[in-house]
Amino acid sequence: MTIQLDWPPHVVDRITEEARRQGLSLDAWLLQTVLQEGSVADDREIRRKRAEAGARILELQKRVQPDPDGWTSRDYIDSGRR
Repeated sequence: MTIQLDWPPHVVDRITEEARRQGLSLDAWLLQTVLQEGSVADDREIRRKRAEAGARILELQKRVQPDPDGWTSRDYIDSGRR
């Protein structure tokens, strides 16, 4: 697949120089840059979902009443093993 871009020459020169400094062709540099940007967007989405899940868990924990006997979840698990 080929994409034709009409960029100003000074922009092409600048990114070609950056690609050369990294030892890449212009095509390889552009592909690498695009893939990194997608990765950053994916990371942001993952962080956002984790933050939302954490907020939901904290909201649910507010409604949890303490055990009348003071037992923890671990106490109940251990009592079933005896």
